[in-house]
Amino acid sequence: MRGRSVYITMLLTMMACLSVKAQDHIYSQFFNSPIYLNPSLTGQFEGDIRLNLIYRNQWTSLSGDLSYITASADLNISKFAGGVGLMFTRSSEGTAFLVKNNAAATYSYSVGGDGFVASFGIQAGFTNRQIDWSKLVFSDQIDQRLGYIPGSVSAAQPPDQATKMFFDAAGGTNIVFRNLMVGAAVHHINQPDESFSGTVAKLPMRITANASYKIPLSAYYDYNQDDGAYLIPSVVYYKQASSTSMSAGAQFKYKGLNTGIWYRSAGQGGPDAIVVSLIFDLFKGSRNGEKLRLGLSHDATTSKINYTNTSGTTEASIGYEKYFPNSSGYNKFNGLRCYDFY
Repeated sequence: MRGRSVYITMLLTMMACLSVKAQDHIYSQFFNSPIYLNPSLTGQFEGDIRLNLIYRNQWTSLSGDLSYITASADLNISKFAGGVGLMFTRSSEGTAFLVKNNAAATYSYSVGGDGFVASFGIQAGFTNRQIDWSKLVFSDQIDQRLGYIPGSVSAAQPPDQATKMFFDAAGGTNIVFRNLMVGAAVHHINQPDESFSGTVAKLPMRITANASYKIPLSAYYDYNQDDGAYLIPSVVYYKQASSTSMSAGAQFKYKGLNTGIWYRSAGQGGPDAIVVSLIFDLFKGSRNGEKLRLGLSHDATTSKINYTNTSGTTEASIGYEKYFPNSSGYNKFNGLRCYDFY
């Protein structure tokens, strides 16, 4: 039984490792990694500078590593009606530690006024992909009764290449009209070849669509203001090759506190996870627009892999934004930016 348990765990981990070819990782706290969601959200916030960091530890009880981290910094340059940013993303998957490092620059341009903002963004960068072939387990290293045989060496001949670098590009658009926000983005537009073996294996485009609506719960309400209580239902849809996923849920927001619950589906609409989130906005309302955001969420797995085998997934995030001293952009947009929907 112990051997079968080890075999099942390793099989699940290897499947997760191989699945990266068809599907990028996604964040449950998509709203705390805006540039990763859509490059058109670059510079779309109340302030001059914004810093974001998010970490995802997926299926924590599995023996193989499934961890993801994205760090970004972007500037809101009101003089040019847009924003510029830098983003770094690292993923580590499987017992062979299939690692991806991506560094990218983003740019967005916005048009509109107090009640309507349309943003258009592009992203360009390079990805380095590498794997440790010596950590892979093949069928001739597994005994049918005992499972994996420690110290065994496979007769399989792995490819000579263990690293790959390629150019990657993305683009997107986002629209805010009063209480409604909708956006769409396409990543891996150039469909780069990420194969280690020399046989062409193009990275499929990832298509993302998002929509949110801000429902005021206060007696007196002005959509330009961010005070009061709100219910914010949202939906995010992902498609990459034959893989699809959709997250739908709602958040309750009151001043510096934000709580949410989400349902995520995968595959043919089957269940994937229930997600709960808790966000704190600190220092909000200070004269220089300073805000520190702390976020925590947990995914309770509801798919066939189930929560008992995986122990779910946990994410932690931190964000910081502020105006520069004597900034000409202070309070210029009256809160009409994407982060006000979260």
